[in-house]
Amino acid sequence: MTDLYAATRENVQLAVLREGRALCLERLRGPRSVPIVARAGAELPLHATGVGKVLLAFADPARREEIISAGLSAHTARTVTDPGRLRSELAEVRRRGYAITREEMTAGSCSAAAPVRDGSGRVIAALSLVARSGAADPRRLAPAVLAAARALSRDVAEAWADAP
Repeated sequence: MTDLYAATRENVQLAVLREGRALCLERLRGPRSVPIVARAGAELPLHATGVGKVLLAFADPARREEIISAGLSAHTARTVTDPGRLRSELAEVRRRGYAITREEMTAGSCSAAAPVRDGSGRVIAALSLVARSGAADPRRLAPAVLAAARALSRDVAEAWADAP
């Protein structure tokens, strides 16, 4: 995470799925990073954030449907609240391997997020970069996030392989 922040100077977040929300485990930000609501310990909606979309896309299908069926609240005018549209976006996340958002949680910000996997390939977390909408196309953030998520996944797999 530190390397990703150092390379981009943008917000970096790590989150896990917890009770139908994305629990932010860690957030790195600098003085010039776009202000965001996430902080360590914050719970974020799955359908309106990059980390949330990754976690929801790779969640058990029954759990995914349960969360979608519970309702999709609007956080900005651009939040995806239509269940069919969200399902299509989540299928795209699974296909391309990363999620993007554009002003869906916070006006003026965009994000790209990628899955962090354990040694078996199961998605256990999501890593994201959040930047100003005008300064970055979230698709351009994706390569850096994907590389960092792969590196973190390798670290996790190695740690689990070394565990007793």
